[in-house]
Amino acid sequence: MFRRSYHTIVAIFCLMALFGFDYSKHSIPTEQIHDGGPPKDGIPALTDPEFTSGNDAKYLGPKDRVLGISINGEAKAYPINILNWHEVVNDRVGGKDVLVSYCPLCGTGMVFDAHIKGIRSLFGVSGKLYNSDVLMYDKQTESLWSQIKMEAVTGPMTGEKLALLSARHTTWEAWRSQYPDTLILSSKTGYSRDYSRNPYAGYGQSPEIYFPVDHRDNRLPVKEWVVGVVINGQPKAYSFGRLTKEKAAVEDVIADKEITVYFDKNNESAVVKDNNGNVIPSVQAYWFAWKVFYPQTELFH
Repeated sequence: MFRRSYHTIVAIFCLMALFGFDYSKHSIPTEQIHDGGPPKDGIPALTDPEFTSGNDAKYLGPKDRVLGISINGEAKAYPINILNWHEVVNDRVGGKDVLVSYCPLCGTGMVFDAHIKGIRSLFGVSGKLYNSDVLMYDKQTESLWSQIKMEAVTGPMTGEKLALLSARHTTWEAWRSQYPDTLILSSKTGYSRDYSRNPYAGYGQSPEIYFPVDHRDNRLPVKEWVVGVVINGQPKAYSFGRLTKEKAAVEDVIADKEITVYFDKNNESAVVKDNNGNVIPSVQAYWFAWKVFYPQTELFH
C-alpha cells in the first residue's frame, strides 16, 4: 500500500515538473485546459518596462491600436502590436500597481488591480488556454488565472477574483488626442521581436477559432466586436454592428442601474458610463469569447 502511494506521489510530482502547474485544486474542468503552443514563459511577460513620450513613438501610426489607461492623472498607452508578443505587462500607473493583459485569440485587452490579498502580484504567461483565452499565472503561487473570467481557476488561489479597472481599446491618435501627455510603452523591451509584424494577421477577419470552446452563439459572427459589462452579476454585450447604426449614445438599464454606451465609430471603441458620468469598466472582445465566458449574457444587437 505504501509502495503504491509512494509511486502515486512521485507520478504527481513528475507531472507537475512536466507541466509546471498543480491542478489538484481547480474550478474548471482540467481537460478543457489546452496547450497554446509556446511553453510556460515562452511568451515573455514584461515587468516595469521602459516608456517614452508620444513624440518619440515613431514606431506607431495614427490608426495603430493601443490599450490606454489613465489613473490619478497619469496616462499610459500599450500598443497592441507589442502586446501581441508579450500578452502580460506588470506595471505601475498613477501610483497603482496594475496587471495589463491582452489575449490576441479573443481580442481582449483587460487591466486589473495587481494587488492580491494586499500584496502586489507579478504575473506571467502560462502557455495554456481555457476556452481559447489566455491563462496567466501568478509567480508567488503559480495558480492559473483566467483573463476573461477574471479569477484564479487552478492552484492555491482558486476562486480569488481580479478587480477589473477601466481601460480603453482604441487607436493611437484617439488616445493621444484625449491624453496629449500620455506615455507610450517603448519598443525597447529587451526582447528581439519584430513589433511591426502581426503574428495573428488575418485572424480577426477569419471565422476560424484555433482552440476548442464550450459553445457558440450564432446571433453574431464569431469575431464581431462587442463591448461587454457585468453589473450586479448581470452581463450584457453591445455589438459594434448595432452601435454603428445608432445616431446617438445608447441608454440602457442593467440590473436596475442606468448606463450609457458611447461608441466611437471612427476608432472602433466604446466607453460605458453610469448616470453620474463615471466610467464603468468594460471589456471589448470578440463575440464568441464574451459569450463563452458569460453564457447567460443579454445582447444588444
